[in-house]
Amino acid sequence: MKIALITVGKTAYQPFREAIDRYVGRLPRYVPFELRELPALKNAKSLSQDQQKRAEGQAILAALQPSDRVVLLDERGKEMTSRQLSEFIANLMANHPGRLVIVIGGPYGFSPEVYARANSLLSLSKMTLPHELAKLIAVEQLYRAMTILKNEPYHHD
Repeated sequence: MKIALITVGKTAYQPFREAIDRYVGRLPRYVPFELRELPALKNAKSLSQDQQKRAEGQAILAALQPSDRVVLLDERGKEMTSRQLSEFIANLMANHPGRLVIVIGGPYGFSPEVYARANSLLSLSKMTLPHELAKLIAVEQLYRAMTILKNEPYHHD
């Protein structure tokens, strides 16, 4: 199985960029991994929230393959512990030969079409997180999940 993280917008804040790159660099030791940062919308301020969600949704859907297992990071999603996330990923790895795609949407969430395409919704927190921080947490938790699956000492219960 391959894992991809698709996000809307690039990470501009350098300390977050460096931390994200650190985990992105570590993940291929465990699983083929791709971070795909879709370009932020141009002239977003001239678009309504709904127009932004639809335009971002089209870009997200275009980045997906028909066989992808799509997990949206969404405030209404299921919360998991790190160990539960590792079990969730292990189950997908054992039962789904395609790609696991985790998606972080834009500032207003996802379009109805993206929700319809999703297989699961996960939440990183009930709190609202800046997208750059959500991206960092997502790649760190993916790395943590891989170390849990390999019984490596990174994670402590």
